[in-house]
Amino acid sequence: MARSPQSPSPDISVVVPVFDEEGAAPALAREIAAAFKGRSFEMVFVDDASRDGTRAALAALRTEIPQLRVLAHRRNAGQSRAIRTGVLGARGQIVVTLDGDGQNDPADGPKLVDALTAGPPGLAMVGGERVKRQDSQAKKVASRIGNGVRKRLLKDTANDTGCGLKAFRREAFIRLPYFDHIHRYLPALMVREGYETAFLPVNHRHRTTGRSKYTNLGRLWVSLSDLMGVIWLQSRARNPGGVDEV
Repeated sequence: MARSPQSPSPDISVVVPVFDEEGAAPALAREIAAAFKGRSFEMVFVDDASRDGTRAALAALRTEIPQLRVLAHRRNAGQSRAIRTGVLGARGQIVVTLDGDGQNDPADGPKLVDALTAGPPGLAMVGGERVKRQDSQAKKVASRIGNGVRKRLLKDTANDTGCGLKAFRREAFIRLPYFDHIHRYLPALMVREGYETAFLPVNHRHRTTGRSKYTNLGRLWVSLSDLMGVIWLQSRARNPGGVDEV
């Protein structure tokens, strides 16, 4: 997918996947604009073939928020594909991702960007770890178990890969193998590719509109298959430890 020819390119691209989030998306876009005010940024909302008025609501905001771009899938393809669409279309070299339901706080985004840019050269991603999660008890318990199993098997040091708020280098992301639900395995895949990762606590908010697109049972079923796949990818990785031109 060709990137926008606009110039100059921003430093930061905020990528937000949305599906049936007509109620949350406009307010979230305004919050992102406020959080990144004074920085060189764009925001790329990816509408994953919403069935409501999400796309129209976002398109109507473009005169109010000039940094806003809206990319639209012709068919529903899932959160990971929407994130990938946004990253491939992004013009910034640093990408920040947020969930489209408004539970991630955009005010935490600049903090992750600053930690990434101030880190060592090998640091490719700074992920958020949700504190005081505003979810049901069942969802929190399922997440705690899933994160514990994944962390033990993949040794990715991440306590909360389900947090949609992340900052990473675009170049690093596009080097990763793509599969559905990749967004939950970014720390392990970054490490597999030889990059460093770090994590910071971030705010988490109640969902005030719409409803979750996931169920605990459905997530568990696909997670087992994905986990085995990532373990296989790790077993087949051969890292050269760096490249020197001689």
